[in-house]
Amino acid sequence: MPRRCTVCDHRERDKIDAALVCGASFRDIAGRYGVSKSALERHKGAHLPSHLAKARAAEEVAGADALLLQVRHLQDRTLGILHASEGAGELRTALAAIREARGNLELLAKLLGELDETPRMDVLISTEWLTVRTTLLEALGPHPEARVAAAGALLALEKSRAR
Repeated sequence: MPRRCTVCDHRERDKIDAALVCGASFRDIAGRYGVSKSALERHKGAHLPSHLAKARAAEEVAGADALLLQVRHLQDRTLGILHASEGAGELRTALAAIREARGNLELLAKLLGELDETPRMDVLISTEWLTVRTTLLEALGPHPEARVAAAGALLALEKSRAR
């Protein structure tokens, strides 16, 4: 059974990791925390990167949560302005608030991954496809049975994509 990492099990692991990240010498860290230099070297090579990656991921999640909270707060304020301006009959302000609310919703959808802005292209209506289809059917002119079969298959493909 493999031995456990003495640095990972150390009660002051966070301080040791911080010292390793800051570039303190192994000898200084070993003397300060009572661990061997070889244990520090193994820990830095094998465990520190994953530990830092997890910390970074947690930091990113916290940042994303804070950003979402700010956008939601902004949306609440925008909707408050919309309702107040509608109540006061200030239609220009109400329309501006509607535009801002729409922008906030779009931003929220992007942040939450609910808005797919990937460009899509329907190849079956592109000019290139129409040229290929026409060329293929013309090339099959001397072979009427093959031309009819190909035309039927192409028509079925186009109908199935139209749904």
